[in-house]
Amino acid sequence: MADLQRVVDELAARLDRPLLLEDRVQKVVVYSEQSGAMDDVRRDSILRRRTTPEVRGWLRDAGIHEAVRPLRIPGAPHLGLLPRVCVPVRHGDSLLGFLWFIDAQPPMQKARVTEAEAAAPALALALFHESLASGLATHRELEAVTGLLLGEPDAARQLIEAGAFPQARPVTVQVARPVAAAPDDALRLALERGLLALRRRLGGHHPLHLVRYDHAVLLTAGPPVPGEELHAAMPVPVVVGVGRPRDTLARAAESYREALHAAEVTARVPGLGRTAEWARLGVYRVLTQLPDQELHPGLEGLLGDAQHLTLLETLETYLDLAGSAVATSRALRLHRTSLYYRLQRVEELARTDLKDGGERLALHLSLKLARLSGRYSPRDSPAASS
Repeated sequence: MADLQRVVDELAARLDRPLLLEDRVQKVVVYSEQSGAMDDVRRDSILRRRTTPEVRGWLRDAGIHEAVRPLRIPGAPHLGLLPRVCVPVRHGDSLLGFLWFIDAQPPMQKARVTEAEAAAPALALALFHESLASGLATHRELEAVTGLLLGEPDAARQLIEAGAFPQARPVTVQVARPVAAAPDDALRLALERGLLALRRRLGGHHPLHLVRYDHAVLLTAGPPVPGEELHAAMPVPVVVGVGRPRDTLARAAESYREALHAAEVTARVPGLGRTAEWARLGVYRVLTQLPDQELHPGLEGLLGDAQHLTLLETLETYLDLAGSAVATSRALRLHRTSLYYRLQRVEELARTDLKDGGERLALHLSLKLARLSGRYSPRDSPAASS
């Protein structure tokens, strides 16, 4: 409720016009400081928390329940009603409430109506949060989940005692990270709306969630939600990292660190796909934990020249396949002679010897580190999916 009041007060200040927010059954939720034109309906709404059946019927007949855009409603002197602007507050196809402005002395400008409409998603989100609260106030749930992911010992107990998560079930954490989008309020709102919609379908999984400035976190009881379902729920393209399940909610922070790690790697290495499990990251589990390291000196020149990309992809495939010329030729659909020529060119340009196991290891790790740093972006090739 505090979030709703803050949003309403800020919007009223920006528009320099008092407003009132009702839920979908036209019960008053919050309202701003009232000044200017005031009619009997607004006064009764504030004092009694809702309007009369006659007023509700008049507004229903005006089409407020079907409206998807702001609606101007004429006054009704016999009901003590001045003209109004109604902004429907929706979450997807669901009507959650109405934002009301008295449209008199003077009438509301079109630009201000547009600005009010732009604020409706944030109000919908706050109303949706309130509707999800079951035994634990929403702000308390968010605080508890935040503490849980930070490893605070009392957070799990608080969530379990409030009935938000079962005591005897394991927990799995997944992280959704937007692709090619700078963090901002609109992005955070999109992630929040996606997770809230998903939670409505996952009741049996006892879902919890948290949205941070550049990623969203989903906690579920038992196994993870299928990646396809999580992607489908997100209104923006994301990559998903999946942590290993933990036997108790108190250990959720461990699964969260793995999921965040997996999402970060997947964002940097597109060849891993849109969803990556931490347990299946292979060498990337280790490489991302290392401090900044210098790459193999022979690769520096190759990485900086686009014409050498084919040679690098060939080298990576060869090293991924344990130095097997037969397997590499098959994977690249390349004649053995052509493969040997490319590998020889790599040796010449990188001043290395592929018969030396230490050199092969250094080259292999350097290629993977270059992927993570963005210095090496293979095309769609066998090497790109290693």
